[in-house]
Amino acid sequence: MKRFYQKSLQFVCLLLWVFLALVACDNSLKNERSQPLPQDPFIEVYFNLNQAKGADYSDPYRNIERPGDNLENIIINSINSAESTIDIAVQEFRLPNIAKALVKQAEKGIKVRIILENTYNRHLANFSPEIVRQMEPREKQRYEQYIDFIDLNDDQILSNKELAERDIFTILNQDEISIIDDTEDGSKGTGLMHHKFIIIDGKVMIISSANFTLSGVHGDFNNESTRGNANNLLKIKSSELAQLFTEEFNLMWGDGKGGKKDSQFGINKLKRSQKTINIGESEVTVKFSPDSSKKDWQLTTNGFIGSVLNNAQSSINLALFVFSDQKIANTLESKNNQGVNIKALIDPDFIFRSYSEGLDMLGVALSNNCQYERDNKPWKEKINTVGVANLPQGDKLHHKFAIIDDNIIITGSHNWSASANYKNDETLLIIKNPVITKHYQQEFERLYNNSTLGIPEYINNKIQQDIKKCPSLLTQGKQENATKIINLNTANLAELETLPGIGKSLAERIIETRQTQPFTSLEDLTRVKGIGKSKIKKLEGKVSW
Repeated sequence: MKRFYQKSLQFVCLLLWVFLALVACDNSLKNERSQPLPQDPFIEVYFNLNQAKGADYSDPYRNIERPGDNLENIIINSINSAESTIDIAVQEFRLPNIAKALVKQAEKGIKVRIILENTYNRHLANFSPEIVRQMEPREKQRYEQYIDFIDLNDDQILSNKELAERDIFTILNQDEISIIDDTEDGSKGTGLMHHKFIIIDGKVMIISSANFTLSGVHGDFNNESTRGNANNLLKIKSSELAQLFTEEFNLMWGDGKGGKKDSQFGINKLKRSQKTINIGESEVTVKFSPDSSKKDWQLTTNGFIGSVLNNAQSSINLALFVFSDQKIANTLESKNNQGVNIKALIDPDFIFRSYSEGLDMLGVALSNNCQYERDNKPWKEKINTVGVANLPQGDKLHHKFAIIDDNIIITGSHNWSASANYKNDETLLIIKNPVITKHYQQEFERLYNNSTLGIPEYINNKIQQDIKKCPSLLTQGKQENATKIINLNTANLAELETLPGIGKSLAERIIETRQTQPFTSLEDLTRVKGIGKSKIKKLEGKVSW
């Protein structure tokens, strides 16, 4: 019996030691959190995964205490400060507390206008069982998560009380706040209305990489381990900047819901070049996308990004959701060859796809059906400072920012892709200010210090399997001027128009059709109205999928 008590006491002591060790570890981690940085008086910077001391809040929907800046609360406080107008352009809107704040302001007589991407401007009543069955897996999962979020008592029935509490369309319609989307121009929506900005009283701006969703800000409702896609948000006080965004908003708004269908989205807007203004100690340049694919690339938003990167003297740090623009990659290669120190983090869902420029930076290539991406150019002087941030499973690296020479920031909603450049309504900001840059650098270093760099073994294996399966890849890799094969699922409008018998209208239909379902064969092109067997025969050997 005495031995039993001795063993029990030892076990209790061991548990106590483990507990104290965990507490000490937790306190140590808290002590290691970075110091908060001073904010610029005109341009404030926030990150939902901020690890600085004092950046803590309670997730209002999952009741999780967590580090980070509460982006939703910053938006709500800005909305509550409005005295006359609130204009919002955001791809996706699913946060009910923001909707409730807007309704309260509208009830005071404040004018509220909202523009959404048409995919997300759909009331739940319009989702029939047949529509739900036909959804793509990812879309269906998002739909089901939203239903679970609204269903507070988990009885699989959405009551009027539950809808009024959590469904943003039910909340907003209480005051009949005006909402339009990118079909208001009379089209089906040719690109994404991908903006994420708010204009308050024509003098305060919220500009973010985050959509107004749980996943974009706080974390997935059904996954408590998530903390939200890594995103940033700027709050800028400037009437001059707000005027530029109001002009963009009004082009899309037209005469509002219904009426003349005079809204302008995508390349239907007037040609606009970047504009630079001074805000306090900052030089801020704003550029709105898209640009016509017939325009000189140097004059497009991606071309502008390339020109800013080309001025780098010492360092370039990238945190990108998607990076698929070959010409930007070529610019970076040139800077790397000149001795500029380049580091890059790309979202794990995109970094190792065949069209990813992350592969180029690592000096390798992956094929798609035994064809490399058109104009593919892996770096001869490859770098190993490219990889993925180790985020909680389910969270994405949703940033779209670059840090240049510790003094310049590229940020906004604009992904570094052809779609953002030539199709989507997007915001790009270039900010020159070392105070603001330090915030982004701190976020980058936090992500980079907990990242996995280089080429994973499974990618190396895949490359070898590619070559074994497709010996012609060795020849393709050696021939810089090899015959250009157009990938039907990734080519932009201009590339598709180079194909025999494919003009602008057919190229647009190909892009529209692949968005519904990617092409899996040459014959699959018959899904595109206007393409028959004769045209398909002309395309043999010229396209991949």
